[in-house]
Amino acid sequence: MDPSSATSESKANFEDQFNIMWSEDHFKTSEDGQVWYLSLDKETGCGFQTKQRYRFGWFSMKLKLVGGDSAGVVTAYYMCSENGAGPERDEVDIEFLGNRSGQPYLIQTNVYKNGTGNREMRHMLWFDPTKDFHTYSILWNNQQLVFFVDKVPIRVCKNNGKPNNFFPNEKPMYLFSSIWNADDWATRGGLEKTDWKKAPFVSSYKDFSFDGCQWVDPYPKCVSTTTDNWWDQYDAWHLSDSQKKDYAWVQRNLVIYDYCKDTERFPTLPEECSLSPWD
Repeated sequence: MDPSSATSESKANFEDQFNIMWSEDHFKTSEDGQVWYLSLDKETGCGFQTKQRYRFGWFSMKLKLVGGDSAGVVTAYYMCSENGAGPERDEVDIEFLGNRSGQPYLIQTNVYKNGTGNREMRHMLWFDPTKDFHTYSILWNNQQLVFFVDKVPIRVCKNNGKPNNFFPNEKPMYLFSSIWNADDWATRGGLEKTDWKKAPFVSSYKDFSFDGCQWVDPYPKCVSTTTDNWWDQYDAWHLSDSQKKDYAWVQRNLVIYDYCKDTERFPTLPEECSLSPWD
């Protein structure tokens, strides 16, 4: 499973692939159009979304996060089956939680099925995500959903192959990114507030690429498991040996919170917690 060798991978021009969701005046591009900037100030943040929906595939973007004191600021990079946060939505979330200067950024992931989330994990990163661009990717097929940071798998969600209430595999999703103020919860549970004197807060993006099944109503051929595409072949249904080593290292060193280990919150652990990412 090597997404970098994917032949049909598509590099996106912003206008071709995305629409601004809100605050067009808070969105800028570099002169050559290859780097995109979203900014947050006291008035508003900004967000964009893909024009197309997808069901299964590989989705990847390079991000450089807000530097310095970014307490209260959240940069979100996620997939969702709806434009709004509807009650029945499926969603795959990556959120970068800002910090007071010098403290490590946390990356929070979550998975929603039919409007129900509560599947949070939090990780530390092994680098400073504000100093340079790093690649954040999602692999999604009917067998597993894997979150990658620079090709290192940090979280694996498995499907059990039966109808269930935890693995989002039925609804096509748009891909979004946004920057917004979440100082009621994002930094130390809301204790650290956004310092608006430091605004605007700017996150940077480039090199969106995807290799996936673009949704065509009523039902595109590529969503059935035909194994025509690398992202839906046997090798992409499991972590490779080298990915397992990386994943084990992440589990040992970088996990801050895992809902599957929170027995206080879940006296009976959710069903999906028994599925092994190693299989």
